[in-house]
Amino acid sequence: MSTKGKVLVAMSGGIDSTVTALMLHKEGYEVIGITMKTWDYATSNASSKETGCCNIDSFNDARQAAVDNGFPHFILDIRDEFGDFVIENFVEEYLAGRTPNPCVMCNTHIKWRALLKRANALGCQWIATGHYAEVRQHTNGRYVISKGLDETKDQSYVLWGLDQELLSRTIMPLGKYRKTEIRQMAVDMGYPELAKKNESYEICFVPDNDYRGFLKRRVEGLEERVDGGWFVDKTGKRLGKHKGYPFYTIGQRKGLEIALGRPAYVTNINPDTNTVTLGEESDLDQSEVQVIKINWVKYDGITDGMEALTKIRYKDKGGLSTLNNSDNGLKIRFYEDVKGIAPGQSAVFYEGNDVIGGGIIQKTVFNSEQ
Repeated sequence: MSTKGKVLVAMSGGIDSTVTALMLHKEGYEVIGITMKTWDYATSNASSKETGCCNIDSFNDARQAAVDNGFPHFILDIRDEFGDFVIENFVEEYLAGRTPNPCVMCNTHIKWRALLKRANALGCQWIATGHYAEVRQHTNGRYVISKGLDETKDQSYVLWGLDQELLSRTIMPLGKYRKTEIRQMAVDMGYPELAKKNESYEICFVPDNDYRGFLKRRVEGLEERVDGGWFVDKTGKRLGKHKGYPFYTIGQRKGLEIALGRPAYVTNINPDTNTVTLGEESDLDQSEVQVIKINWVKYDGITDGMEALTKIRYKDKGGLSTLNNSDNGLKIRFYEDVKGIAPGQSAVFYEGNDVIGGGIIQKTVFNSEQ
């Protein structure tokens, strides 16, 4: 008989989710493992082998760990749920000249909802994942996501979109540990091969890490439609032809295939005119950003002028800023210029280690425009 309740654990077959399941099993939870198939690699026509969470070896590794430890395991096919939203959003954002974050979209709209739906059907009180973050209940009654102890592995940034219902049912036991400790746990638990397993950092449906190739395969006639646009400088002067605006991202320097006699960076993308603005590195400096589609985590909103550390990309160290409510979201003002803010990416606001909330970057204000 379980002493801590029934928990549905998302198991990818990797070290983090496997140790999560075995840790909770040992602690007295009644564990049910579930592996979600989000993407059919065979349809991608990419050149590299299937990787990450969607290959048969990972499915088998997750199932074997469950069998070894005497708890049930299921494979859940959510390709339809995943593809309709995450992949279409990914394509639409690039076609709109923005830079999407599909992991945020998947966590927010697909993965947790799919887990909770099956947890309810199986009578599970909890859902658990192998993310390096923590969930706790604040004194104000709200559930809060906090940074994981291991700053090099912290994944709180990609979890800002989880609402209070989802957080109230979520357990993330790895947040209190460093990756080196988890590797040792895998060895101690009898799975030394997991400690040696390579980690995948690619987008699951772009296993060769070539998003441009994915867009070309996904959108019929895209290359012909967008080819021949112009690189321009910030005054609008034409500098040379490019291969199409969706194939460039803000801050990009390499792979531009244009010789200007100096380093050039993508500073703006205009899908309406199929133009890509190039400038110097200093042109990427920005101090103000508009953020929409806000999800509040620690507090149910903020008062104008609240100070927070704002991260504008996953590996960003963050910058001190003030938050101010605006008509359709928040206006973020950084104390010091931030480089390379890209519309479509997430901005996540922190108070200490706690996530205050987050949203999608809509637009930025360049210093030259102020």
